Amino acid sequence: MDPKQSNPSGPAAEIRAPEQMPDPPASGLGDYSFPRSRLRQFMLDPTKTPLLLVACGSFSPITYLHLRMFEMAADYAKYNSDFEVIGGYLSPVSDAYRKAGLASAEHRVAMTRIATEQSSRWLDVDPWEAVQKEYQPTAIVLDHFEHEINVVQRGVATRDGERKPVRIVLLAGADLIQTMSTPGVWSQEDLNHILGKYGVFIVERTGTDIDDALATLTQWRSNIWVIQQLIQNDVSSTKIRLFLKREMSVRYLVPAPVINYIEEHGLYEDDGRSSSIHEKGNDGSGAGRNDAGSSTSI
Repeated sequence: MDPKQSNPSGPAAEIRAPEQMPDPPASGLGDYSFPRSRLRQFMLDPTKTPLLLVACGSFSPITYLHLRMFEMAADYAKYNSDFEVIGGYLSPVSDAYRKAGLASAEHRVAMTRIATEQSSRWLDVDPWEAVQKEYQPTAIVLDHFEHEINVVQRGVATRDGERKPVRIVLLAGADLIQTMSTPGVWSQEDLNHILGKYGVFIVERTGTDIDDALATLTQWRSNIWVIQQLIQNDVSSTKIRLFLKREMSVRYLVPAPVINYIEEHGLYEDDGRSSSIHEKGNDGSGAGRNDAGSSTSI
């Protein structure tokens, strides 16, 4: 099962609409429409496979590591694969996730938008998951992107006028692979759906033994790409919230406009949680949903 909830929940060459895709409800975030303004419309090299990176997480708040993960993944794809990155999306989890220290979806979407709009030309925020009244498993979120990119948009165009299906891949931290390799956390159905149909780019994290985790996921190994962190960064949203609660500086760990937003709205002044400063964050910097197997450890 998708560890974020109690109910269990391939390449994009197979283009089909996902079944039972829930409609987005009206919310304080406004009427939903899929953001496409930063999505590349044409491939530069038609011999490569177009790639879309998706990071699911709490992003409470977003940190520089969340943004760096996309840059590391883009470099890896460019120099170590036959992929061509056409876009990257952050997908904040909905309020139905009900996690300690979770700011409202409206605030988290706003902070991720501020961070991407002012620091990147290719990253975007999709609020679809955030506006859902019920929690959406990671597999369904990936199905949503598959539908929007490969069904609605019909993939991406090449310079000669052809259209190619886009490979949708989850971007996550090493914590996610550890949960996926732990018996009983994820169902076989979820693992087949996420790792078999889509795949995952994993960013290494200090203190995480990826080799042991991968040893139990051998049947999906060809769909798991491990990215080495050449400059170690262990910041997490959990630690950021603790710093803020203690009135410590988080400057240069979080984008300045996001810090301003947090201060303006009085966020994280007391998240009601007793935390250790050495606690590993499972709210985004692990980049997935790491509570009981969910892909939201960012």
